[in-house]
Amino acid sequence: MQKKTIYALGFFDGVHLGHQVLLRQCRRLADGQGCDAGVVTFTTHPDNLVTGKIPALLNTAVDRRFLLHAYGMDRVKELPFDKELMQTHWSVFLEDLVKDGAAGFVCGSDFRFGAEGNGTAKKLEAFCEKRTLSCVVVPQQELDGVRVSSTYIRELIEQGEMEKATAFLGHPHILSGEVVHGRGLGHTIGIPTANLQIPEGVICPKFGVYACKTVIEGKEYLAVTNVGMRPTVNGSHITVETLLLDFVGDLYGKRLYLQFYKFLRPERKFASLEELKAEIQKNAEQVRLFFQ
Repeated sequence: MQKKTIYALGFFDGVHLGHQVLLRQCRRLADGQGCDAGVVTFTTHPDNLVTGKIPALLNTAVDRRFLLHAYGMDRVKELPFDKELMQTHWSVFLEDLVKDGAAGFVCGSDFRFGAEGNGTAKKLEAFCEKRTLSCVVVPQQELDGVRVSSTYIRELIEQGEMEKATAFLGHPHILSGEVVHGRGLGHTIGIPTANLQIPEGVICPKFGVYACKTVIEGKEYLAVTNVGMRPTVNGSHITVETLLLDFVGDLYGKRLYLQFYKFLRPERKFASLEELKAEIQKNAEQVRLFFQ
């Protein structure tokens, strides 16, 4: 028989400091009752249907799942946010979860759910009290007097303020994907880079060069990462190119996790490939110094 589950409710874009308070409460309740800890989230952002305007997200669904499990969740239940779900009465939404094994819920004080957003944290508390289910409502979190929100963190990343974004996320901003073939110019100047594409619907950091860490097949490397159009070689589309320091081997087709720590410089056009190579080598030293 499958264990019952305490569920944290929300979309969890970025899995930031505010979300982590929910996850800790969820874990605490679950451990106290011998349940699994899980989240109920959605495959697409609710705004996609509700307002028709969807923000560029901090994470892909894959990266969001990775972070939720990393923060101690046993189960990640992803529901398709379609018209049927959007029009479901809030109490029916909760009853369906209880039938599926929910033993309690955790949500933020501003959480809205169900048809027309009529479900509120207060209604969730009343629902749980009536059915003797566990319930915790977490107040809005602040850091240095600023509300912790995915919206604010997106602004920081678009401005290249990675150190501040890390503080609000509670972890570095991550981007993962399979290494794809580029134009091979890095190899020609003796600086082979791994190329990633920004997934559709995911935020693009400010164009420029970053101090990163890269995890590949469980091993961590320091990295210099360029996000942008590669003006020195007349690039025509946005690329994410990362140079793994002290790595030897073939990366094509492998999944790479990039962690962004610090913005080093804006992207710019160099007079020659030699000048570009010298600058990348200088950036590599900056990365080593930063992580020392």
